[in-house]
Amino acid sequence: MENKEQFMREAIRLSIEKMQAGFGGPFGAIVVRNGEIVARGFNNVTSSNDPTAHAEVDAIRKACETLQKHQLDDCELYTSCEPCPMCLGAIYWTRFRKVYYGNTKQDAAAIGFDDQFIYEEIEKPLPKRSIPMEQMLPEEAIAAFQKWNSNPDKQEY
Repeated sequence: MENKEQFMREAIRLSIEKMQAGFGGPFGAIVVRNGEIVARGFNNVTSSNDPTAHAEVDAIRKACETLQKHQLDDCELYTSCEPCPMCLGAIYWTRFRKVYYGNTKQDAAAIGFDDQFIYEEIEKPLPKRSIPMEQMLPEEAIAAFQKWNSNPDKQEY
């Protein structure tokens, strides 16, 4: 495959094929490096009972395994829909060179995939979030960070 439109069509094809096969929602994604597809991902949340099994995350996991690295800064991501907040976080950690998407988050909301509440929750102070969050044992938890920080062999990411 050579051009961007072909790559996007492949992500869209996956979204339809895997959704019709019963894997999950209508979302597909591919990772491209040097003009070649290195990984294909699709939504399999309901078939795997894994709420993190979104198409982008699936494609990222497969690409990282294939390429044997945890950052994909020399790759592009083609996804059938604008990424949700979780996938957006994974995309930034992955450091893709560029992301191409088909449907918008408004298109997704129109068929029941509305992530706006997550964006709103992120902006709220911790005590005002709908899921209570409470810090515990910070004086003990900090030990792991101190050990990481003083480790001369750590691999930063």
